[in-house]
Formats: sequence, structure tokens, C-alpha cells
Amino acid sequence: MFTGLVSDIGTVSLLEGEERLRRFRIVSGYDPATIALGASIACGGPCLTVTASGPSESGAWFEVDVGAETIARTTAGRWSEGTRLNLERSLKMGDELGGHLVTGHVDGVATIRAREEVTGSEWGRTVRYRLEAPASLARFIAEKGSVALDGTSLTVNEVAGAEFSVLIIPHTLSVTTWAERDVGDAVNLEVDLMARYAARLAEAPRG
Repeated sequence: MFTGLVSDIGTVSLLEGEERLRRFRIVSGYDPATIALGASIACGGPCLTVTASGPSESGAWFEVDVGAETIARTTAGRWSEGTRLNLERSLKMGDELGGHLVTGHVDGVATIRAREEVTGSEWGRTVRYRLEAPASLARFIAEKGSVALDGTSLTVNEVAGAEFSVLIIPHTLSVTTWAERDVGDAVNLEVDLMARYAARLAEAPRG
């Protein structure tokens, strides 16, 4: 379980395998002594299991295996050497829940349709993104609700059909990969856990 609060940006340094199974090596600023085999790390949204790790010049490297289902449902099939990913370690008992509950189980891929610089000040830029969700997921996205996009917990500003907008504040732009995102880019989308269960309950037969 995660919160959608990015704690580091990792970079893919090596990839092996093919369409059914790929292994990625990701370099991060994490302390290598804290990364255990089998640990869960959200990489650009998907929750992935550490299969190997070690020290690097910047901190630590770790490897994760990505199967066919994750490749099909996420942007992982487009990752290459040099791809930068938002990283988050899994929650521990006592951690602050500052974002919203995120499982790391990506539902699909949203596409950025518009990017607008809202303000620029001494604190940095604020950018509004308008995205289009897959039609099957649009009903789970509500104004003022939460979504996780590329592993980042964000509040939905407006919704119009399958399109919705989010506002990225200067701090988030500086500590995530969002400053690199532009029109046409695909991002991993995880809808709010509560919205998913509420929809399921509403569909359940009564009587």
C-alpha cells in the first residue's frame, strides 16, 4: 500500500527480456541497506517487487521483473534506458498518510490532451494538465476526488466526460517527473480505491 507521495526519482539503467517478461534495473537515491529482497516499490505507478539490489554512486540500484499483464496495462512497455520514474516505498505502520490510499495496481493509461502554464512566481511554476481516461474508467473519476497518475496522488479539478484536469503545484513539479510531461504523453492511471468499491456496491443486486 502507498500514499502517492513520491519520495525519489529513479532512472532505468538497464533492461532485459521481451514482451512477456522484462527485467529493469533502476538507479535511485535510496539507502541500499534499506532495500530488502521482496520489498515493494511503486515505480511510475505500478507496485513492483525487488528481485536484486546493491549500492550505486547515487545511492542504490534495484531490479524488478515486469510481467505481460503489467506491460499491457501500463506504460512499462515504453520504458527504456534513461526513462525517469517516480518512486515510492511501501507504507510502514506509523507512516503519515499524506496523500490517499494507493494500491499500486494501475487500472489503465491516460493521455495528456492539454498543458497550460497557470502561474509563474518566485516559488516556481504551476501547471494544469487536461487528460483523457479510458472510457471504462471515466465513471470512477469525480470532481474533487483523488487519482494517482504516474504514482503521484492528485486531486481532480474538473471532469467533462472522459476528460479531467489536475493542477500540479511548484513543489510537485520539482520532486516528480511531471515537469517533463507534455501533450500526447501517456501516464499510468489508478482510480480512487473507494470509488471503485462504491461503484461495485452500486452494481450489486438488491434483495
